Amino acid sequence: MSASPFEAVADGVRVTLRVTPKASRNAVSGLADTAAGGKALKVSVTAVPEDGKANDAVIKLLSKLWHVPKTAITVAAGATDRNKILHVAGDPADLLRRMGASLDE
Repeated sequence: MSASPFEAVADGVRVTLRVTPKASRNAVSGLADTAAGGKALKVSVTAVPEDGKANDAVIKLLSKLWHVPKTAITVAAGATDRNKILHVAGDPADLLRRMGASLDE
């Protein structure tokens, strides 16, 4: 597995997440280790994990952070799980640059 939560694919980037719903604030709080030995982006949202509200909050937070339209981000796996994989559509090189810069902030 990779030491990064970001993986370039043909039509964008796949992002491994570890989501904490019902948090005190919406934030990206660094990286966490995954069971498979990789890394996951830790994301906290205030939304509750019902009816897709937490997923919507994650997409809204990350689209603003990475300056991509919300419609470019989809949940590829783990829609009802804390561990998720998102697909962000776009140019992989440009997206990886933006995503890497967001971790440094």
